[in-house]
Parts: sequence; C-alpha cells; structure tokens
Amino acid sequence: MVTMTRTAAAVATAPASLDGDATRVAVSTVIFSLRALPGRDAPRVVLPLVRRTRDPHEGLWALPGGWLDVAEGLDDAASRTLAETTALTPSYLEQLYAFGAVDRSTTRVVSIVYWALLRPDAVDAQLRAHAVGEAPENVEWFNAADLPSLAFDHNQIVDYALWRLQNKVGYSRIAHGLLGDEFTLAELREVYEAILERRLDPANFRRQAENSGALIPTDRFRTGTRHRPARLYRYNQDVELADRGPLGIRTERS
Repeated sequence: MVTMTRTAAAVATAPASLDGDATRVAVSTVIFSLRALPGRDAPRVVLPLVRRTRDPHEGLWALPGGWLDVAEGLDDAASRTLAETTALTPSYLEQLYAFGAVDRSTTRVVSIVYWALLRPDAVDAQLRAHAVGEAPENVEWFNAADLPSLAFDHNQIVDYALWRLQNKVGYSRIAHGLLGDEFTLAELREVYEAILERRLDPANFRRQAENSGALIPTDRFRTGTRHRPARLYRYNQDVELADRGPLGIRTERS
C-alpha cells in the first residue's frame, strides 16, 4: 500500500443550506491499476481512495468524486473530479452504473459512477511527484481484494466495478488500458491473471492472443531480463478497447 497525504474530499457532502427534499447528483470513479505488492509474486489490481475530511463518515476512505455542476456533462465531471482529488488522467474511462438507494447518504444523493483504467507508469509518475510535493495528498493505493470498510456504499460500488472488469476483459481488449504501448505476451497474460485472479496456461493464452486479430507483432524485443528476449506486441488500433454500443465513443486516451 502506497501512502500520500493531502486534504481532499473523496465524495462531497451536501451543503447545509440545501433544501431537505432536494436530490443532488454526484459523480464518483473507481480507478483500477496494477502494482506489485510486498510479499506478492505477481501484480495485483489496486485502486486509489481518498480519506474524507468531513462528516458524514469523516476519517473513512472513499472513492474520488464530487458534485455534478449544472453546466457540466457527466464525462467532463468525472474527468474534473479525478483531476481535483487525485491528479490522475486515466487511459480508459467509462460510465458504470447509477447508485441511488434512499438511505445511502444522510441527504438524498444519486451517484453516477464511472470506472477507469490507469497504466502503472502513470501511478509511478504520481508517486514520484508526491515525493517532491507536486501531487495531491490524502490518497492511498489499496489492494482491490482487501479493502477496509469504506464510506457510504462504496464497498458495494467497488465490488460491482471489479465484477464488470472481470466480465469485460473476456470479450474486449480492455486490458490494453493497463499496459504500455508495447508489451510482451507474458505481460499481457499477467494483466489477465491479475484481473481474473487465477493462473492461465501460457501456451493456450499465446495461441488465443495471437489468433485474436487484436495484436500486431513488432520487430522489437524485451531484453535485460532473466529470460530470453521476448517479442513486443502492440494493439491493433482499428479494434476498439471495448464496444461502446449505439451511443458511440465516450472517453478513451491512448
């Protein structure tokens, strides 16, 4: 677990002046990345949480987010609140679900939740920036499979986002959102294993990956490891990270 500290609200608290019958709309995001954790022999799915600095749930960890502005689109709000609370810009961002149980907050709040993918080098860059005081504080990275009790219904939200990620990785090239532009098949397999939480047969995985039509072999190799040089691949950019359906492309950054 990597620790950073700064005062930032993960999920905004409704203003006290708000009419008690009003419904507010918030936007929150579950950001997934991969990191090697102490005592682990393979990368694990991790996510950043922000410690709440006000009631309700002061002191608890929560997903990054904030209020939707009246003149702001949902995608823009998700990107803005991520930047404000974590200074992170994901490689993939998609709307997940709306959570609106009447008792999920002390006031009537409906949360539009996004899920996002962040490449490990972006996490490393943020940690380096934090070391010199140039990154948001009050943020920690947690193992997604071992979370503390979170504010509001955020444990339920993370569970749903993980389920969605595990299902989507089976029929899309969404794993690219957790990789660099070029990668080995072993690195790609590690992403799938981390998401699915199980080992995959290397030979079968190689055969399926090479026959998928989504990968393009390069003439470069990964060297400097204990193993023999491994060919680098890149994704076919003509294949979308995931099928967006009839609403079209939302937010995807390469």
